[in-house]
Amino acid sequence: MGKYEVFKKNINRLTNIDLNYYKEKQMKRRITSLMNRNGFNDFGDYFLALKSDQVMLEQFINYLTINVSEFYRNPSQWQVLEKEILPKLINTPTKPLKVWSSACSTGEEPYSLVMLLSKFYDIEDIKILATDIDDGAIEKAKLGIYSDKALVNLPKQFIINYFDKIGSSYKIKQSIKDQVCFNKMDLLKDPFPTDMDLITCRNVMIYFTDEAKKLLYDKFHNSLSEDGVLFVGSTEQIILPERYNFRSIKTFFYKKIN
Repeated sequence: MGKYEVFKKNINRLTNIDLNYYKEKQMKRRITSLMNRNGFNDFGDYFLALKSDQVMLEQFINYLTINVSEFYRNPSQWQVLEKEILPKLINTPTKPLKVWSSACSTGEEPYSLVMLLSKFYDIEDIKILATDIDDGAIEKAKLGIYSDKALVNLPKQFIINYFDKIGSSYKIKQSIKDQVCFNKMDLLKDPFPTDMDLITCRNVMIYFTDEAKKLLYDKFHNSLSEDGVLFVGSTEQIILPERYNFRSIKTFFYKKIN
């Protein structure tokens, strides 16, 4: 068994993250780059260091999970969500939608969802479930402080209404933070919530193998309500969605086939 294969097994035991589900070439290149940056050129030595150094292990997990995010990422898709998807999903203004941001990174996506839904509901009635595999990302999300670069696509009125400026940064208001429940979750291993009306899983699938994608599409299908919609990233259109019991209703939006 090669050194990288042993490293993957050891990492799975240590962190419960199964690297076999990630595209091998891409992931091995990323890990090798980080390993070399930390002064190691052997997977065995690097694993021993990760095992004994909590800071290095957190850096490794953070790097692995590729936290790149911004508010209203791909704004034209948020326009479609607002104008076409949500009005059809919202049957009654008194019963807010069940919404899950499944790979929430540092919080920009679930907070964007709260702000958008505030156009349809009273803010205190909105509840978003937000999950990620990375503790560090979740902590940053809970803190809710962002650079002006992260807000570049956000409608100006949202910035005025829902942020306080602190120096050159922006802190999201408590009224938005209170509507998001953050939890740690490994999408590949943990059970999913049920009866969700809208699930966002954006810019995550590109890192997974076909086997992992099938597993996730099946789990998302089972997680959605009868009329539920899955919203994916701009590089992640599902080819032949019927294979996974979905049908395309707009580009990047898929409805569950029951």
